[in-house]
Amino acid sequence: MGGMGALKLDRILIISAAVLLCLGLLMVASASMVIAENDNLDPFHFVIRHGISIFIAVCSAVVAYQIPMQFWERISGPLFFLALLILGLVLAFGITVNGSTRWVSLGVMNFQPSEMAKIFVLIYIASFIVRKRTEVQGQISGVLKPVVILFIPAVLLLAEPDFGSVVVLSVAAFVMLFMGGVRVKYFALLVIFGAGLFYLLLITQPYRVARLLAFLHPWENQYGSGYQLVQSLIAYGRGGWMGQGYGSSIQKLLYLPEAHTDFLISVFAEELGLMGMMVVTGLFSALIFSALFISRAAEKRQAYFSAYLGYGLGTLVGIQAAFNLGVSMGLLPTKGLTLPLMSYGGSSLLSTCFLLAILLRINKENALAKESITAKRKPKRKKKPASDTSLQPSPLRAAL
Repeated sequence: MGGMGALKLDRILIISAAVLLCLGLLMVASASMVIAENDNLDPFHFVIRHGISIFIAVCSAVVAYQIPMQFWERISGPLFFLALLILGLVLAFGITVNGSTRWVSLGVMNFQPSEMAKIFVLIYIASFIVRKRTEVQGQISGVLKPVVILFIPAVLLLAEPDFGSVVVLSVAAFVMLFMGGVRVKYFALLVIFGAGLFYLLLITQPYRVARLLAFLHPWENQYGSGYQLVQSLIAYGRGGWMGQGYGSSIQKLLYLPEAHTDFLISVFAEELGLMGMMVVTGLFSALIFSALFISRAAEKRQAYFSAYLGYGLGTLVGIQAAFNLGVSMGLLPTKGLTLPLMSYGGSSLLSTCFLLAILLRINKENALAKESITAKRKPKRKKKPASDTSLQPSPLRAAL
């Protein structure tokens, strides 16, 4: 790990995640109060719910951290079918919001099953790569089979529709296959096929075409399809170097849609400026590189399931963060993806804390394996033979 110890990686991962959670809570408080009052709710309505979601997510992460990686590998098959089941239940009994059916009502809150389903699918793909490692590394069938596995949940996600989750999940799965040793020519064909398929999916739906046009020419329809992006760019422009100050955003005053969810980072940029954005970018970079170092260490000790899953989970959170930041800056078309650990939303918080707990567990097992190897290599000290006092002269004889 290039001299970076397991304990240090633990600290980097935990501190980065904790700071992002705290920043997210503060920004949800800033961005959501006007929205809550406009909906005739208590001003702290979203803040309290977000705080409860953080508590539940952290408690779930503590539990997940105690579970050995062998357990996840052993139940990877049932987890995959569970992912398909909950995605199917969304289509059958889900709640439709803004034309998308992505949530299931749990009474006091809505839950988005796709967030956990993505992790379950990656767990199964990691176990498949390990079981079929020779085939994956040497034959085209070893590439096609994981694509078929990925195709089933992707179809269910597209039916919601949730195109952004399909893109994020696919990129994470492709990275896992690449790190699993797929031949470069097969991987290149896979990337070309995937890019072509995504392009077809993009241009065959009118609302996706509208989003693409709004991304390319937001100012031409600034009061229509380009409205959200234009308001986000205004927020960035007002932020400048140091920002307007915490709580001083103008765009959150019902100008910027989804100010406390998908576009929370725009309010953050307006209030804390470029300096604040550099801090957030640095924290996410620390998370991603920690995940890569942890996965690499697992691969070195031949814990391939942990390694491939770690690569996938690190990519999942990294790509989602990059997409959210890119959308808010006008670098990518609108995807409808939250910013991990910061945006309002219990499902995203739960899944992100869960996958970070798995990464921490991998790191713990890396440390235990290293300690075991060190203990075996450590030479045992030979015991000194006990001196035979019968051969020693008595004090009286020595005096004589």
